[in-house]
Amino acid sequence: MHATRVRLQERSNQNKFGISRGLRFIRRRMKMKWSLAIVVAALSGFALIGRTAEPEATVASQAAARAPEFKNLTDLKWDKILPALGVDSPEICFLHVDAKTYATSLLIRTPKAIHVRKHWHIANESHTMINGTAMLACDGKKFELSPGGFNFMPAKMIHEAWLPANSLTFITVDGAWDINWVEGPPTAADLTK
Repeated sequence: MHATRVRLQERSNQNKFGISRGLRFIRRRMKMKWSLAIVVAALSGFALIGRTAEPEATVASQAAARAPEFKNLTDLKWDKILPALGVDSPEICFLHVDAKTYATSLLIRTPKAIHVRKHWHIANESHTMINGTAMLACDGKKFELSPGGFNFMPAKMIHEAWLPANSLTFITVDGAWDINWVEGPPTAADLTK
């Protein structure tokens, strides 16, 4: 009888319970799909739980990022770029920093004329002269920028500048603001008349 059962299974493709190989394959696939669906649902649930638990500060900062900003020059807060130079230090004011990309809009003003030594930035940078005529140099060439003049510096481009006293420059970078000095920051020796 046992030999007869084996022959029947071989011929009919069924196991001892009468379930065919094709059906067994389908059942295994269904089990795998259900297992996968349960894992995906569980992970999605954890992700949603994490999202609903966002701090209120994040939501508030996102709302603030979509709000317009208005600032007058007389109301801006300025910080010394080179504190060692005291009152002669150029000053910087961050106008806006994007919460997601860290793209930055800023102003730099100079109480005294100064040579800004060779440096570079991780992000692309643009300069627009508001007040004063500056000299910028890169790739062995010098360029003069008068009020309203604009330039674009690709990321990591080494450049330097000569800024006159009482200059005002509007600068944008498409990432976080940084400055990487090639030969060290300017010193009192870089101040000019």
